[in-house]
Amino acid sequence: GRDMCGIFGYIGKRSALPVLVEGLRHLEYRGYDSTGVAIHDGDKITVHKTVGKVQELHSVLPEDVPGTMGIAHTRWATHGGVTFVNTHPHASHDGKIHLVHNGIIENFRSLHRRVQSHGIECVGQTDSEVLVHLMSIELAGGATPQEAVERTLALARGTWGLSILFVDHDLLICARNGSPLIIGQGDGEMFVSSDPHPLSAHTQRVVYMEDGDLAILTRDSMKMVTRKGHSVDPTVTVLEDSWSESDLGDSPHFMHKEIYEQPEALRHCIAGRVDREMGSGRLGGMRLGHSTMVQAPHVRLLGCGTANFAAEIGQMLIEKMARIPAVTHISSEFRNNDPVINPKAIYLAVSQSGETADTISAVKEIKLKGGQVFGVVNVVGSTIARLCGQGVYIHSGPEQSVASTKAFTNMVAALTIFATQLGRTRHLSKAKGREIIEHLQQAPHLMESYFENPGPIDEAVALLADAKSVLFLGRGLSAPVAKEGALKLMELAYIPCLAYPAGEMKHGPIALLEEGSPVVIVAPNDHLKEKTLSALHECRARGAKIILIHEEGDIIASEGDVSIPVPRIHPWLTPLLTVVPLQLIAYSTALHLGKDVDRPRNLAKSVTVE
Repeated sequence: GRDMCGIFGYIGKRSALPVLVEGLRHLEYRGYDSTGVAIHDGDKITVHKTVGKVQELHSVLPEDVPGTMGIAHTRWATHGGVTFVNTHPHASHDGKIHLVHNGIIENFRSLHRRVQSHGIECVGQTDSEVLVHLMSIELAGGATPQEAVERTLALARGTWGLSILFVDHDLLICARNGSPLIIGQGDGEMFVSSDPHPLSAHTQRVVYMEDGDLAILTRDSMKMVTRKGHSVDPTVTVLEDSWSESDLGDSPHFMHKEIYEQPEALRHCIAGRVDREMGSGRLGGMRLGHSTMVQAPHVRLLGCGTANFAAEIGQMLIEKMARIPAVTHISSEFRNNDPVINPKAIYLAVSQSGETADTISAVKEIKLKGGQVFGVVNVVGSTIARLCGQGVYIHSGPEQSVASTKAFTNMVAALTIFATQLGRTRHLSKAKGREIIEHLQQAPHLMESYFENPGPIDEAVALLADAKSVLFLGRGLSAPVAKEGALKLMELAYIPCLAYPAGEMKHGPIALLEEGSPVVIVAPNDHLKEKTLSALHECRARGAKIILIHEEGDIIASEGDVSIPVPRIHPWLTPLLTVVPLQLIAYSTALHLGKDVDRPRNLAKSVTVE
């Protein structure tokens, strides 16, 4: 099962309920299908659950629930269906302990048998429930809350982010293993969250828990214990202001807002990181010695979903600029295929959240075998950022919509800068490097000029809205762009989409084409345009309707049934512009079909379990 969840906890002096509900609302961009809160009012714990969106929690909650500590959870079903019983928080059979859990307990079955041997029946069918019963057995045997948690987790195998309340104790215990948890320090109050985002409304002082850590929180103290039982001084990180600016403002949806934020986000990513004079990149976090850059036998890039497509573009640019072999892998596949790790090679882990479980385990595998990994990540202080300890933040600012837009373009920009930097230590001439950098610096402005006239997006929507399936084609750097366009439309409008390099079209997908089939073709004015054109003619001959993404002023415009021009840019940088109309097409089609664009069904923002 793939579990996506959000956790939020509070202990302090305010009424806990509004703090928790607000925290959940900020976690909502992760996707959910059930929500619950548990509030401790000093002598008992009350639980409120709902199956559905966070707004619906208001309908089941009494106006005023007393209590100044509590835990809350949004869940996306893995073990067990979407039912009331399976919704967190889970309570022990005697009601003395309540917990919320993210992650998956792998030896759930044997632990379940252990619980049954004590005569306790599980109410639901989630792996999380087993933990709370085991803790209550320890507690009944005279253990302290801390010991009860430690002993239970010593038996468990798997991943967890846990927040635990005890009826008879004025504290909140948190534990992390492979599932992110961040503690926020307030004044006479403490917060815990699975994401830094919701904390920014309350405090800028946060502590990122490490794997194996246990935190015991009271209103004004935090005790941190490692897996070996040693107390450690927590390292306090200060959150940047940008984390809190995540309200919609005047935009109808986060996705709309984030698409239009791309020029600004791109400026943030490029600023101070390029050396125009030398025609090179200046990525401070890429601690690559000159010899590493010169001697690296190859580069390997890893990512899932959209990050993987950005990595494919990065891979091509690295080969073009640095003339060094580069390969892109889907993180889960890389990790599972017993990869050969070369300690001299360069590995890049690409992830918006920095919490993508498949990518995290790939990073651990590479590090274990002596490889050096650099993170290309958005969320500061995230697991991948901390595991790699080196790399580049893409600086898109918070991305709330489940479908990634501004993180994609910033990943591509960051990888372009890296490719230039690597290229300049090898074969790339200063003049060529300078040309790339100058064009990259113009990209945000060109994007803005595209938004002033985005072209006939509505006509494209009319062709796509009732399509049985859609084929996306592109060559070279435009092949990953086609894949990204297909993924977006499929995620948001739930239309089956296939993306192929244009040359592969006649090796199979052409069988799907019939009169009126929509085909989206990405054809910037590069050396591959003529070849892409021949694929276009093949499709047209089968009766397909062509949606063509092309560069302004290109004669090819007349070839599309719907032609959408983007500003002209250096052929190596076209993905930054050609992807934007595809984002708008996916957004507008989903809107036209009445879908929830920010939160498509069955998806979550960051996939935090393998």
